[in-house]
Amino acid sequence: MPPSTVNPFLHPDRVSGYEDWYENTGRRADRLEKALLQQLLAHFPRPTSLLEVGCGTGHFTRWLGLQGLETAGLDRSLPMLAEAVRLGSWRCLQGDALALPFSGNAFDLVTLITTLEFVGDPIQALAEALRVSRQGLLLGVLNRNSLLGWQLKSNGGPIWGAARFSTPAELSRMVRRAAGGRRVEIVWRTTLWPIWPGSLPLPWGGFIGLAVLTS
Repeated sequence: MPPSTVNPFLHPDRVSGYEDWYENTGRRADRLEKALLQQLLAHFPRPTSLLEVGCGTGHFTRWLGLQGLETAGLDRSLPMLAEAVRLGSWRCLQGDALALPFSGNAFDLVTLITTLEFVGDPIQALAEALRVSRQGLLLGVLNRNSLLGWQLKSNGGPIWGAARFSTPAELSRMVRRAAGGRRVEIVWRTTLWPIWPGSLPLPWGGFIGLAVLTS
């Protein structure tokens, strides 16, 4: 399926109110997801630069900048990028996850947070992310084998109806396929709210945080 038929964020109407979710309904989920991503960041050896692929409105790009990283954001959607700039993101560019406009090893880390769900070829997107990263990847993906994944798919709509969720095992397999013969170490956990106010390496949590360390 071509990326243009998967990505629901190309429509300007989808931008309005996007950030409001993080400040209202999704406030607790946002806090737990960021705590998990911060925990996984500690596995990397002092990264200084990061590219977020599928940055959208720059919500996580700006937060990662506050963690001491020099960040850049990339997205296919011009309306989302315009909102990112309005909200204070300063280094944003339009581009395709399947053909990143950067040379190899351009960044210490590349992150894709709720992005693989909407690309036409997730393995190609991961291969491109690995190509431009020196230390590896930081991924955030919604888990198909979770109550959250079931609820979002059941609700459907223009956004979640177009998404393709993964399990931790499937995500790990995709990473290894994308890496080819390159050696990678994978560390993952999931958020367990509302059952547990933290994260554990259990395969049924709603949000998968996965670190890919390359050598």
